[in-house]
Amino acid sequence: MTAGRRTGRRERDVAFDGEVLGAREEVAAWLGLSATGPAAPPAPVPRRDPPSREPPAVDDVVEAAGVQIGRFPVTNAAFARFRPDHPWAGDAQLADHPVVNVTRADAVAFCAWAGGRLPTGAEWEAAAGEHTWPWGDTFDPERCNCAEAAWGWTVPVRAHPEGAAPCGAEQLAGNVWEWVSDTREDGWGVLRGGSYLDTAHGVACARELAADPERATPTTGFRIVFEQGGDAWTGSS
Repeated sequence: MTAGRRTGRRERDVAFDGEVLGAREEVAAWLGLSATGPAAPPAPVPRRDPPSREPPAVDDVVEAAGVQIGRFPVTNAAFARFRPDHPWAGDAQLADHPVVNVTRADAVAFCAWAGGRLPTGAEWEAAAGEHTWPWGDTFDPERCNCAEAAWGWTVPVRAHPEGAAPCGAEQLAGNVWEWVSDTREDGWGVLRGGSYLDTAHGVACARELAADPERATPTTGFRIVFEQGGDAWTGSS
């Protein structure tokens, strides 16, 4: 093969490669991908300690929908005073985590003991606010304990102050599903808020989940409501 023929072939190969690359870029752009390779994985969510590891009092409440609703889910520390034999009652590292493995009857009994009750679904949703998530309409895994945050278990109830709803209530998205007092026509209970296993859709304010009220799971807890002007639990009961 002469030098001229080899040069011409190289030029055709370069042109062909350029056409292929251009076609790949067009297809990739249409698909929202990168023609040069897979996109870099998102940066990991930074781990940080909550402002305080002190378990909040049960009567740390905010006003919403004409009632006083717990600023945080009920913690292991609080539930242990009601039921000392609960599995995590004596674990100091989990004292400020939300209590889990509670049936709806367990939640109702605790609330009655503390002088309150479970919120209705409407009260819970009013506390969460009018946006897609408590903090707004743009999802941010740094503001809640969800699947995207990849914690894989409960976190302290004070861990996400930046995820608070306008009323001041925290942890209404993610960490643990929360029992409300509603009962469906089929007799099942209702959970709100999503858990550490749920993605963005699962922790949206409008999401609700039907649940067997007699089943206790590692993803389910609750928060308390007191009537306005009522006698809230003082922490000395």
